[in-house]
Amino acid sequence: MLDAPPPAGLPFTSRLLLAPMEGVTDPAFRGLVLSRHRPDELGGAFTEFARVNADALGAAVLRRHLGAAVNGIPVGLQLMGQEPLALARTAERAAALGAPLIDLNFGCPARGAWKTCAGSALLDHPRRIEELVAACVTAVAGRVPVSAKIRAGVRDDRGLEDVVAAAEAGGAALITIHCRTRSEGYDDRAIDWRRVTRAVAATRLPVCGNGGVGDRVAGERMMAATGCALVMIGRAALGDPFCFRRRPADAAEAGQFLLDYAAAMTPLVRRPRQALARLKQLLRHWRAGGLVRDEDERRRLLHESDLETVLAFIHHRSGIPTGARPGPAGA
Repeated sequence: MLDAPPPAGLPFTSRLLLAPMEGVTDPAFRGLVLSRHRPDELGGAFTEFARVNADALGAAVLRRHLGAAVNGIPVGLQLMGQEPLALARTAERAAALGAPLIDLNFGCPARGAWKTCAGSALLDHPRRIEELVAACVTAVAGRVPVSAKIRAGVRDDRGLEDVVAAAEAGGAALITIHCRTRSEGYDDRAIDWRRVTRAVAATRLPVCGNGGVGDRVAGERMMAATGCALVMIGRAALGDPFCFRRRPADAAEAGQFLLDYAAAMTPLVRRPRQALARLKQLLRHWRAGGLVRDEDERRRLLHESDLETVLAFIHHRSGIPTGARPGPAGA
């Protein structure tokens, strides 16, 4: 099922997508993931959300979020805001800059989004979602599709069909549903693919399922169980950025990714400790290539305060000689 062509009218090259994740899917991480996959394996990715307040975002900010093209895999620009005019003008500007898709975030559970009535706070206001989608659809005037990413609800999922209907009425070309509510956060025990099935039944639009998918095999299972047209992988990609591929990464590939990521982070931060913190964000979940062999070892790495010590561990476990050149600059 994942090998079938993606739905018409969308820019994706296949049906398996990398989810937008705040603080993760910046151009550095995203570019490295894209560089490790063919377009028939990974069909698209998304930026971290770009926060739109009262004013439209400028071209420089949008270019920074989109980053450079890698391997011909499209990257949709995700926007989060609650002001129709500012969102619409930002969407129009992004389309003019070449963004292949505009994705509107109605799922972010963060407190900051909640306080400003953005992200998942809008799930309690379907009419507002319809208005925001419609404003962006009108602004891009058919040049690129507009999609909506939602959660199953705020406290419960009783309004799910109303939210799906609102996004469709606003003119969305795709609905992505993260199958937990805001209250459920990222609790794995709350994963409920039946909510994806309900979204599919509630709309004529293609639906992308998100939540509880760790690799291609699980993506196939979700499609078979729910009838969704596409599948999105999020947090699992932190632990295995190769999870979209048909074969697992070996130790050298996994180690090279981590070394390339550290190299990409170093010039972007002020102190080595900040680069180490970003590397630990991956090591907290890392399972690719068998580099981290048990949880005691993971804890030692996460408590390490010296970046060079962690890099030496990666070199040792992956068999990559110290001083070896970085891999392809996908970022």
